[in-house]
Amino acid sequence: MSQPPPLIALCARTLTFSDEGKRDAFSSSQPYSRAVARAGGVPVLVPPIKELAANALTVLQHFDGVLLPGGGDVDPRRYGAEPDDDTLYGIVAAHDDLDIAVCLAAIELDLPMLALCRGMQVLNVALGGTLVQDIGNSDHWMREHEVTLAEGCKLAEAAGTTHLEHCHSVHHQGLRDLAEPLIACGWAPDGQLEAVELPTASWVVGAQWHPEDTATHKPQQQAIYNELVRRAAARAASPTAARA
Repeated sequence: MSQPPPLIALCARTLTFSDEGKRDAFSSSQPYSRAVARAGGVPVLVPPIKELAANALTVLQHFDGVLLPGGGDVDPRRYGAEPDDDTLYGIVAAHDDLDIAVCLAAIELDLPMLALCRGMQVLNVALGGTLVQDIGNSDHWMREHEVTLAEGCKLAEAAGTTHLEHCHSVHHQGLRDLAEPLIACGWAPDGQLEAVELPTASWVVGAQWHPEDTATHKPQQQAIYNELVRRAAARAASPTAARA
């Protein structure tokens, strides 16, 4: 019997006033799921419900990998700072609860995890780091730029290069104090930190840009998703890592 495709947990967002009878819904931007599917994985939305966040370790035992997506800002109180209300947007406590819980559970279970944009910021905050609430310019808002990756880092190995082009960024925040377990491994031309990884994990990486936005026509960007799914499939095939 052939191995079933790996299941990738994808943290969902709350969508207010959806088209479905004008009721609130749970949602996710389509490019995430499409990139996972192109890589051969099955994206499964995990909605921001308190019961799921409280039991993230049990929930993730049913999955083979994790995708921490973008979204609104993380509440600065999560990393011991006071909010600057003039720059922050999209803070939702349920999103913070779920993302942080899923992030920590994925690390504990040693699941392959790709943390993107807000996801990379969540990874840093969950492990004890802090954020810049606003980087003070629009150079990374709806812009494509290059990223230079450290030789031998996991993202460079996935993409097959240390020089990535067409990295589409949509963020006004960045990492300030890097969490002690993480290492920096990618930078934009202006010096903005764009990639991190967790060396104590099998494959936990963070990218500040959105590879799914250009993955349909830039193979090096799709390769990042391919590696997530490849790692998840390998884990699923391991006899010691069977789903619950």
